[in-house]
Amino acid sequence: LLTIPSSSSSSGKTKVREKVCQEYRMLGKENFRTLTIIANSRKYSNGTFEEIGHLVREIVSLAETCCADGADPSCYDAGSTALSVKSCGADSPFPAHPGTAECCGHEGLERKLCLAALRHPPQPLPRYLQPSDKELCQAFRQDPREFADRFLYEYSSSYSQAPLPVLLGSTRTFLSMVSTCCISSAPTACFLKEKLERKTLSLLTLTSNRICSRFSAYGKDKVTFSYLASLAQKAPAASFEDLLPLAEDAGEVSAQCCDSVAEDCMQKKLMEHTAKICTALSERDRRFADCCKGKNLMENHFCMLAMLPAPAPKLPEASEPTNKELCGKDGALHATRSLFELARRYSSLPDAVLAKLYDSFGKLRGECCSTKDPSACLDSKRKRMEAELLPFLEKASQLCWQYNELPFLEFKKRLRDSLAQAEPEASPAQLEQLLEQRASFASTCCLPDAPALLCASKV
Repeated sequence: LLTIPSSSSSSGKTKVREKVCQEYRMLGKENFRTLTIIANSRKYSNGTFEEIGHLVREIVSLAETCCADGADPSCYDAGSTALSVKSCGADSPFPAHPGTAECCGHEGLERKLCLAALRHPPQPLPRYLQPSDKELCQAFRQDPREFADRFLYEYSSSYSQAPLPVLLGSTRTFLSMVSTCCISSAPTACFLKEKLERKTLSLLTLTSNRICSRFSAYGKDKVTFSYLASLAQKAPAASFEDLLPLAEDAGEVSAQCCDSVAEDCMQKKLMEHTAKICTALSERDRRFADCCKGKNLMENHFCMLAMLPAPAPKLPEASEPTNKELCGKDGALHATRSLFELARRYSSLPDAVLAKLYDSFGKLRGECCSTKDPSACLDSKRKRMEAELLPFLEKASQLCWQYNELPFLEFKKRLRDSLAQAEPEASPAQLEQLLEQRASFASTCCLPDAPALLCASKV
């Protein structure tokens, strides 16, 4: 769907035109247009409905003109060049992006490649709110095409990290439900039946958007660690050896399916992964056993994702990895094991704090293991880290535990009291500011589905 040549050679330009035209002919104009709305709403998730509309009209018109029988072979390249020139105009009607000006400093192919690579960062949290059945039908009857376009834009920009095939399936069945039920003689019963049938697909969209948002923020290694820490907090009695293969499997699902265009990759792999967790943890942990009782694996997975951390068990003090182990060939594994032990003991620590610790350990090994005296370097840095870290971990873990366990007003009252004790010199305005800052962090980042990038900046 990118209206750009992949190489400056004429055969490269021909290949891109052929790929787009093959897609256009295979899908037909309407389906090609739908796919273009979804793809660009995902890509530019901060763009307005009007900006996405302009872009879609241009791309569809280009395909329609240049893929017609007898069209000039150079039509597509000339059209996509004109599109990139328009993107760089002061009054460009396309989605604005901070990187556009830099791309527009280039010429020709380089400019097109640069513009095509631009993406908006994902929305921290999905913002799409489904209207009532009555409101849906009202909007649908008023203008079915406008209704469909606006829904595709809102839903796709809101769940922009869900894999393209998942979004396609989810939006297609939703629009089919609306068009069927709004002309039905019993719309309420119709919506009830259709929503039940769509439940698995709705959960898949929500879950895969969450999984792939974290994957795009963290990358495969860090996302594997994030899963490991989360499992350690939810089932703290399970060992490192029990949980590491499950976390690695979760990382593999993300790596294989988040960018895949295979139709059932995410659903198939996620269900296989859920079955593995149920086999490994049902007998060890009552809460996992409860989540695994259902017949619908997608609902079971969602149940596990939404599970809050278990209370931290009384465990013996964990042995720290030696300097030699940290700098050896399995150094990364020793660091991960050490953080796993930390996550079990501070079971309410939020993902964003653990992810920061993961980065710090990586940095520590990177800075010290290549020096002349790794041990001296590690000892001094670890001493400082421990002195600063433990009080911070206690605070962060307690904050999230209270947020998850107490009613919100009680949580804020306790937080206000503890801040007043900790900061006796602070003015009422300063205390209020601190209170709002901590409460905002807790309400966003102490939850199992906390947005990774937003919370990283709040830590």
